[in-house]
Amino acid sequence: MSPEIVIRPAETGDLAALGRLGAALVRTHHGFDAQRFMAPPPDVEGGYAWFLGTQLGLADVVVLVAARGDAVLGYVYAGLEPESWKELRGPAGFIHDVVVDVDERGHGVATRLLAAAAAWLEDRGAPRLMLWTAEHNVAARRLFARLGFRATMVEMTRERADCDKSG
Repeated sequence: MSPEIVIRPAETGDLAALGRLGAALVRTHHGFDAQRFMAPPPDVEGGYAWFLGTQLGLADVVVLVAARGDAVLGYVYAGLEPESWKELRGPAGFIHDVVVDVDERGHGVATRLLAAAAAWLEDRGAPRLMLWTAEHNVAARRLFARLGFRATMVEMTRERADCDKSG
């Protein structure tokens, strides 16, 4: 029997795995729309690991991992956001990333990560939870809807006519 999956705060020793998972997120989104989403740089794994490392330990941010033994199966990155007149919304908890290793999908890992992040945000007073998801990410949109999220905005993008469209 394999060890139980544990949801816990990310640690610096998890950064290589977080970088690998974050890189998959970048590549997936770029594949959805190469003009809208950034192209993966040569060391996207290292870049994402560095970025998430800057978020560890911040008071208004949480990075949680789903782990089985020493293996990181997925992570969620979330934070508290203040009122935004630009976005026409009050304070909110914001789920920035949720990523699960391809081989572990469909077993409730993302649901558990999202529940843990929601509890962390709500314990700190977030009156609502928000997230963005790619239009083409049908599986994620179904998961979020099943967990009670509703669509409230639609992002629309248009490139300048004179810009290089090679991505």
